[in-house]
This record gives sequence, C-alpha cells and structure tokens, in this order.
Amino acid sequence: MRTRYFIPASIALIVVLVVANLAWGSVAIPLRAVADICMGNPVEKESWTFIVLQSRLPQALTALLSGAALATSGLMLQTAFNNPLAGPSILGVNSGAGLGVALVMLLLGGSIGGAGFFLSGSLAVLAGAMVGALVVLGIIIAFASVVKSNLMLLIIGIMVGYITSSAISLLNFFATAEGVFSYTVWGLGDFSGISVEQLPLFGTAIGIGLLGAILLIKPLNALLLGERYACNLGVNVRAIRVALLLCTGWLTAVVTAYCGPISFIGLAVPHIARLLLGSSHHTRVLPATMLIGGIVALLCNLLCVLPGGLGIIPLNAVTPLFGAPVIIYVIVNQRKIQYFN
Repeated sequence: MRTRYFIPASIALIVVLVVANLAWGSVAIPLRAVADICMGNPVEKESWTFIVLQSRLPQALTALLSGAALATSGLMLQTAFNNPLAGPSILGVNSGAGLGVALVMLLLGGSIGGAGFFLSGSLAVLAGAMVGALVVLGIIIAFASVVKSNLMLLIIGIMVGYITSSAISLLNFFATAEGVFSYTVWGLGDFSGISVEQLPLFGTAIGIGLLGAILLIKPLNALLLGERYACNLGVNVRAIRVALLLCTGWLTAVVTAYCGPISFIGLAVPHIARLLLGSSHHTRVLPATMLIGGIVALLCNLLCVLPGGLGIIPLNAVTPLFGAPVIIYVIVNQRKIQYFN
C-alpha cells in the first residue's frame, strides 16, 4: 500500500523540485517565464532562456541523476557488507578520484599531455578523477577475488582510502596556494560542472550503473538473509560481490569525477527509504532509494542558493544537514529498526 502511493508522490515532488531549481537562483526568473522557456515560447529577456536551458536545467538533471546514483550505491553496499553505516566513500573510490584530481591540479599544473593528446582545465580534472577512481576500483575488485571475508574487504577499502588521503596531503603540502585553493573548491562538491553537451554522456554512464543495480535485485534480496542462505539458493556470492563492487564503484566514480566528492546522500538515503516503506526488500526499496536520492539532491542544490543574490554555498555544507540526523537516528534506534535480520 505504501509503495502504491509513494512512487507517484515522489515523482510529483521531483517535478516540483526541478521547476523550483529552474526558477530559483542568483537571478530571479518568474515561474511563468520558466514555463514559456520550457515550451519554446519567447520571454521578456533572452538571458533568461540561456540561464534556464544552458545552466539550471543541466544542473537540476545532474543533481537528480547523481542523487539516484549515490543513494543506490549506498543501498547496495549496506546490503553487501551487512552494515548500516556503509556508504559510497567507504571503498576508497572517492579518495582515488581525489588523488587523480590532486595529481592534475597540484602536480601537473592543471593539464595532461603527451603521446599526441593534450587536456587542460575541466577536461583534465575530469580525466584525472575518473582514472583515479577506476584504478582504486580495480584494486578493490582484485582483492575481492582473493579475500573471502566481507569484513576484511571493508577494512582493505578503508586502508586504501587512507593511503590515497595521505598522498593527497603530501601533494597539498608541496603545492602552491592557488593549487590548494582550486583543489579545495573541487572537494566541496558541485552539480553545476556539467554542460548541456556533457549531459548525454553523464546520463548514459549513470543509466548503465542503475540498470546494473536493477539486475542485481534478486541476489541482493538473497544476501539480506546471510551469505550461507544465499549460497544454498544457488547464488555465487563471490561473483555477486564483484558485480556489486563494479556497479557501486562505477556509479561513485562517475558522480565523483563530474561533481566532486558528495557526502551523506549515499549513506543516509537508503535508511530514509527503508523507514518510509517499512521494508528492506529491494524490489520496493531500490526504486524508492533512487527517487529519494534524486529528491534529496535536488533539495540540497536548491538550498545552496542564498536568497537576495548573496551567492552560492558549497554543496557539502548542506548535505550533512539531511544526512547526519538520519544516521544519528539509525545508530540510536538500531536495535529497534533491525534492517538486516
């Protein structure tokens, strides 16, 4: 019964938030003008059309897709590791992306060149983040094929994250003030870095990862009952674990490469979905998690814009306001909730 009303209500809320993101910003644009722009009608100021279609619409769609991707990653990792505090950053993929960006910004001066190609600016940062994230993901998957224990794999992921963080700290220590500032700004997270031209590639990459998550619903449900039970059902736990790591790592890598490391959405949203639906069954929880992830990301993006044209605050200054209370509630009431029984 909850699911029947939950999905239409979530879709309606997403539409409202997307419209709000199109209308709300440092430049005030009337809702009527936003509607005319979306329908292709002329408006009072041509600059409004450019702002809505070239800036705010890609930013809103990026927030929607990123929120769904991070939330889905968090849900799968919490199930795979049987740990309510597992999240996308726990495997070190975020740190790997951060190390790639640090190498580009702090060591290579913001450009990558050689063997007949040259990248600079945002493209170089994007390439560095993606390569760094995928390298760490490859290391974790390699360990997953050797290590049998989920707990040991979790610890390895945390250690890899510490190693990459240490390398980033050394790069920051020897870098220039301008380089450190640029890297710090990237680390604050931002949904506005994707242009209209980049959006199809980003959307396709996220869509592939979300489709992979949907295909893993049955094994995820089996893992809820424990690895032994899953094995008795004929589930190849080791293969599924690698598939889960590949899917979650891919989604996290793509979002981090394009938007920077975004905190708390992947950690908190799966708990919100379970609490609202009163279930851990992935057939219901996974779609709900995707929708709530998009809602939370859109709302955070909306709250980043200060009223009166006072500026835009960092994304990672807003996401903890939603995520931290949820995690505290889960920790305090863990015995009552008992998601993973």
